[in-house]
Amino acid sequence: MKVIATNKRALRGYEAVETYEAGLVLSGSEVKSLRAGHAELKDAYAIVREGEAWLVGMHIAPYSFAREGGHEPERTRKLLLHKREIRRVAGLLSEKGLTLVPSRLVLKDGVVKLELVLGRGRAKYDKRRALQEEEQRREMEQALRRR
Repeated sequence: MKVIATNKRALRGYEAVETYEAGLVLSGSEVKSLRAGHAELKDAYAIVREGEAWLVGMHIAPYSFAREGGHEPERTRKLLLHKREIRRVAGLLSEKGLTLVPSRLVLKDGVVKLELVLGRGRAKYDKRRALQEEEQRREMEQALRRR
């Protein structure tokens, strides 16, 4: 499993309630660009519209060797989830404060998969606490490596 892109902001800004793994409907030049590692999840989010899940705001850089210009970098892409998962997510998204955010994009057995986190937004003090805990964990690991 090769990690193509991660969204650190999603893990820091949201408290994970559930996680899902979804496929993506992509064109050939998008897959080539993803294999080269040219993707950004920074401003991406997922929505459920008319019984289908969609990924909005993910940037996939154009593939330089693609014919006829390749693909549009920030188009809305369809997510491949089971119907029952889509219904469950749609019901949970109707709750106040829940958002479906992509956490990482991976290449798994030759197929591009997206890990989605159904999360509740953290308050500012919670984000600070998470940053402090992450920093403390990093310092402990560095101290253990030094020994």
